[in-house]
Amino acid sequence: MIGRSEEYEKMFRLEGQLWWYRSLHERVEKALQNRFGQRRDITILDAGCGTGGLLDFLRRQGYTNLRGLDGSTDAVTFCRERNLSVTFVNLNELTSFEPDGQYDAIICNDVFCYFTANELPPLVSALARRLRTNGILVTNNNAFKLFRGEHDVAVGIIRRFVLADFKPVCADNGLHIHLATYWSFVLSPLILLVRQWQRLQLALGWHKPEEAQSDVYLPHPLVNETLYRLVRAEQTLIRRTPFGSSLFMVMSR
Repeated sequence: MIGRSEEYEKMFRLEGQLWWYRSLHERVEKALQNRFGQRRDITILDAGCGTGGLLDFLRRQGYTNLRGLDGSTDAVTFCRERNLSVTFVNLNELTSFEPDGQYDAIICNDVFCYFTANELPPLVSALARRLRTNGILVTNNNAFKLFRGEHDVAVGIIRRFVLADFKPVCADNGLHIHLATYWSFVLSPLILLVRQWQRLQLALGWHKPEEAQSDVYLPHPLVNETLYRLVRAEQTLIRRTPFGSSLFMVMSR
């Protein structure tokens, strides 16, 4: 998404409100609580932190040792508007950046989709080496090619994943997957319908790729709150689901 200033601006405005971001942020905090309980002094790195919505959320939950990295000057600028500790780093060069840095929790949400098959293993390796004993790597990723649509074009997503894609690279880096679930299962028919319609419009030339718009927009407050509550209920009632537009994972060394 680097270079798409308008998308970063939308993300900055809507991360605290949009149902999807709210749901993801709560999933991350739940993973932290499951591993570390009520501790708020753990060291947390958000690699590919975007405009800092997750870091801001965690700060409001009382976490005190937060750091972010991102390869977009737009993202870093927005993070600094939030008074967050964020460093400009191209994640392709993470291997050489502060190689001795260690963290209790590393978060890398919706970042792997911008890395090719050759670029991803070194990134995962660099993240794994920075985990402390008992540390966790939390990552959310775009899932299933069926869900590719105008959103992918607008933000430059180059690939989508299934769980099997991660098993070899995790094994190569001594990472054990504790939790892997697709979400949102309950909304997947609706999301799939929208994305297929977007693909048809692009294929027929009704929408031009260079004018593609992301799905980052705020619907009517009632709709937004309903979608949030549906996804929250799914997360509460069903620990793992077999299908959805995103894949959420928690790993440790």
